[in-house]
Amino acid sequence: MKALIIGGGIAGPVTALALRKAGIDSVVHEAYETTADGIGGILNITPNGLDALRIVGLGQELVGEPVRRMVIADSRGRTLGSIDSAEPSRVVWRADLYRALHDQASAQGIKVEHGKRLVGVDESGGTVTARFSDGTADTGDLLVGADGIRSTVRTIIDPAAPGPEYVGLQGFGSYAIGSGVRGEPETMYFVFGSSFLGYWSLPDGTVAWFNNLAVREPMSLAEARAIPAATWLARLREAYGDDMPAKQLLAHSDELFVAGPMEIMPRVPRWHRGRMVLVGDSAHAPSASSGQGASLAAESGVQLARCLRDIPDVSQAFAAYERLRRPRVERIAARAARTNNNKKAGPVAGAIMRLVMPVMLRAFGRKAFAKEQAHRIDWDARI
Repeated sequence: MKALIIGGGIAGPVTALALRKAGIDSVVHEAYETTADGIGGILNITPNGLDALRIVGLGQELVGEPVRRMVIADSRGRTLGSIDSAEPSRVVWRADLYRALHDQASAQGIKVEHGKRLVGVDESGGTVTARFSDGTADTGDLLVGADGIRSTVRTIIDPAAPGPEYVGLQGFGSYAIGSGVRGEPETMYFVFGSSFLGYWSLPDGTVAWFNNLAVREPMSLAEARAIPAATWLARLREAYGDDMPAKQLLAHSDELFVAGPMEIMPRVPRWHRGRMVLVGDSAHAPSASSGQGASLAAESGVQLARCLRDIPDVSQAFAAYERLRRPRVERIAARAARTNNNKKAGPVAGAIMRLVMPVMLRAFGRKAFAKEQAHRIDWDARI
């Protein structure tokens, strides 16, 4: 079999590597003319995602900061609760994960072609042909849409398919030097105050932070980045007021990374049609609040490969893959949507958090996170 994979970001190479492990050849077609080296912000890869990446051959090559504990705090720095992980997550730059995956794909002889923007798909008998804007085409036995939250493949499978929805939050991040803020090693802090802020300490004493600011009117990433960093920093400092440790971190941050609008995919009714199927953000983008986006994409690539390995009929393999994945990803997306709402509520959310968070964590919060992260794929088990 030969698979055509549309999209060379994260989900595409993972799927190609998993298919190769299952004995299926593939070609990755990327719309952009060049690689994405150096592009993108920070990702949190949870233990379940790290396990899926190990299945496709990524181990010690993936560098980053380990995180074993999450602490939830209020705007005065008081701890409301904490969650300890049996295994550490890993905070990595997207560019590092991208490069590690593409190096692994190259080492396994997987072809990646750039400048291949999909414009149409034709199915005939037992084959599928992808047509690209440069006038070329490629034919295979199946086509995988790994082309992200604004997927072209998704709209070809179902012209009525929904698109991403803006959740009312803009993302930012930076490093604070000499702020006086200190955190425990391998611990990430989530502060719910006037606005949401997360941070962790690096070995050299620098504090890395990220936040979500409620912005009513949606704007594109390009529009957000066209606004000077100094303007955004001033707006952030005003929004957080005297919240601690946000006030200290912002006062000692001169540069700003603008991550852009936070979006979430609503439920996608159709994941596959004929010989076409979706993986990763094209099917399920749970928003950054889930902490699971890249990890779920890796899981889906691996599970799709297992289904195609074990079920000869392509349509039945796609149906099995959807049955394995849909309940899990939709449950995590629902949790992320609730978190987004808490982040937008401002001081009201902070007051509510102080009251309910300790109870929530004791009742079911720790169990829910542990269950999400304990998910493992048994590659050798038959579907």
